[in-house]
Amino acid sequence: MVTRDQRLAEFDGQGTPPPDEPVEVLCEDKSGTYLLPFVCVYAAGQWRNAATGDLVEAQVIGWRLPRIG
Repeated sequence: MVTRDQRLAEFDGQGTPPPDEPVEVLCEDKSGTYLLPFVCVYAAGQWRNAATGDLVEAQVIGWRLPRIG
């Protein structure tokens, strides 16, 4: 089983991503960590679904540029 620290190590984004840059985000809740199945953007202090603009209502703990493949 992958630990929280191992999963977080895969998300190398530091600070906040450039505004409106599509990124993958790692979230966490009481059940553990999970990757959202869609890319997000960070703008005006909020995480949003890049395609729909919907607010991400999860605790984002890491981000990275989208992986190809």
